[in-house]
Amino acid sequence: MLFVAPEHFGNGIGKKLLQYVINELDVEKVDVNEQNLHARKFYEHMGFHFISRSPVDSCGKPYPILHMELN
Repeated sequence: MLFVAPEHFGNGIGKKLLQYVINELDVEKVDVNEQNLHARKFYEHMGFHFISRSPVDSCGKPYPILHMELN
């Protein structure tokens, strides 16, 4: 999971962290809480697209998850 504190939004921290995990750890897929519009837009801006949706999170809680993949 990748989180940046809201007070640090817009400083390029999220972009640098994501570029690192893409380049160094070969990450090509991410899971995003469907209700987190800010995160969804960030990943779309960074080149990810929607591939599927799960109605619950990995713990079985009713938090829909969007599965996204790098273009």
